[in-house]
Amino acid sequence: MPQAENQTPPNLYAPREPIFPKRVNGSFRSFKWIIMIVTLGIYYVTPWIRWDRGPQLPDQAVLIDLANRRFFFFWIEIWPHEFYFVAGLLIMAGLGLFLFTSALGRVWCGYACPQTVWTDLFILVERWIEGDRNARLRLHRQEKMDFRKARLRLTKWVSWFFIGLATGGAWVFYFADAPTLLRDLVTGQAHPVAYTTMLILTATTFFFGGFAREQICIYACPWPRIQAAMMDEDTLTIGYREWRGEPRGKHRKGDGAEQLGDCIDCMACVNVCPMGIDIRDGQQMECITCGLCIDACDDIMEKIGKPRGLIDYLALSDEPRERAGEKPRTAWFHIFRVRTMMYTTLWALVGIGLVFALFIRPEIDMTVAPVRNPTFVTLSDGSIRNTYDVRLLNKHGEDRPFRVSVTGHPALRVQLEGTPYETVDVPANETFLQRVYVVAAPGSDPAEDERSDIRFWVEDLTNGDRAYTDTIFNGRSN
Repeated sequence: MPQAENQTPPNLYAPREPIFPKRVNGSFRSFKWIIMIVTLGIYYVTPWIRWDRGPQLPDQAVLIDLANRRFFFFWIEIWPHEFYFVAGLLIMAGLGLFLFTSALGRVWCGYACPQTVWTDLFILVERWIEGDRNARLRLHRQEKMDFRKARLRLTKWVSWFFIGLATGGAWVFYFADAPTLLRDLVTGQAHPVAYTTMLILTATTFFFGGFAREQICIYACPWPRIQAAMMDEDTLTIGYREWRGEPRGKHRKGDGAEQLGDCIDCMACVNVCPMGIDIRDGQQMECITCGLCIDACDDIMEKIGKPRGLIDYLALSDEPRERAGEKPRTAWFHIFRVRTMMYTTLWALVGIGLVFALFIRPEIDMTVAPVRNPTFVTLSDGSIRNTYDVRLLNKHGEDRPFRVSVTGHPALRVQLEGTPYETVDVPANETFLQRVYVVAAPGSDPAEDERSDIRFWVEDLTNGDRAYTDTIFNGRSN
C-alpha cells in the first residue's frame, strides 16, 4: 500500500540503552586496577617531576615548550628539525599495537586505552555512589525524579566533573611550568588558551567516560575495524568453549542433566561486560578483550564444581584439538610465530635506529640558505661575492662562540656581516641568524665557473664540536 503523505517514517535508530556492568573480582579485574592506577599515576604526576638542566633551561622533566619550539624529556632535548624522533616513536607505537594485537587481540583496548581507563574510573565512582548493577538499574528505570535520585545523580555528575577537570588540568601542565601555571590558573592570570583547553578536555572526558562509553569504542574508534587484519587463527583472544558449554541449561539435576554442557546460562559473563555483549555468540567487533567475563565465568564454575576456563583466552587453531580431547598448545607457541617475530624485529630496528641517532647527533647545527637576489655581486676589484643566510643552533645552556669557515677552494674567504672576525657569539639554546658573504678572488676557478661546490663549516670554540653543510657558489659564467 502507498504510504500516506502525513505518515511519520519509522525511526531506524534505536536509542542507546545504558550498560551497567556488575562488579566482579578476579585476576583480570585486579590486573585492570593495577593498570589504571599506574597509567593515571604517570599521567597526573609526570608534569610535577623536576629535572635540573642548569641555568637558562626549564627544570620540568617532561615539557612540550611550544613557545621555544622544543620538547624536553628528562635528559633528552628535541628541537623542531629533529622531529624524526617523534615520528620514530609514533612508528614504534603503531608497530607495538600491531604486535600486541596479532599476539593477544585487543589487549590495548581492554587494559591501557585512555577511553577504557577513564571509563573504568567513572564506573567505579558510579558504583560507589549509586550501588552495584541491580541498584543502578532500578535507579535508571525509576521514572520519578525524587530527592534521592536527584541527589545521587548530582553527586555522581559532580564527581565526574572533577575527574574531567583534573584530566584537562594535567594535560595543560605538560605545556608550561606546572607550579607556575597552577598558580596562574588559580589566580585567574593564565592565558585564555589554558582555560579553553581545560574546558574542552573536561567536557570531552565527562561525556566520553560518563555517557558515551562503549559508543566511542564501537562508532568513533577505527581500531575495531582494523584489528581483523592484525589477527589470525593463532591469535590468543577471549572466546567461549562452545564444545564444552553447550547445550546450556540451568538445571543440574534430574533426567537429562548429564546431556547438558557446563554453561548454566547464568548471564554472569554478560552482566559484567562493559560493552554489553554476550561472548558466547562468538567473536564480535565490540569485544575489547578486557577479561572480566573470564573472571565472572570462572567464579561460577568454581561454585558449581566445574573446571575453570569455559571462557578464556584461546586460539581458533586449537579448537579441533580441544574438541578431540587433546590439550591446547602453549601460549608461547601462539605468541612467538612468524607474524609477531616480524613485528618485533621491525619495532626493535626502529628503536635501535632512534637510540643510535640520539647518541650521534651533534650539539651544534647549521642550515645554509643562499640569497638568490642577486645570485652574485661583482666587487670593485673583480672579486665575486655570494650571500648566504646561515642559521646557527646552540643546544648548550650557555652562550658559545662559533667560528664560520668555508672549504672547496683556497681562493674563497668568508666575511660575517656586522663583525670583522670569523666568529660570532650564539646565545644559549637559541637559533641565531647570521648573514655570511663568501668572496672568490678575481680570476680564480670559483669566480669564473658557473657553479662550484663548497662546504660551510661551523666550529664550537669551547669544546671543538664541528658541523657542516654543503651548498653552491655561483660564479661569473652564471
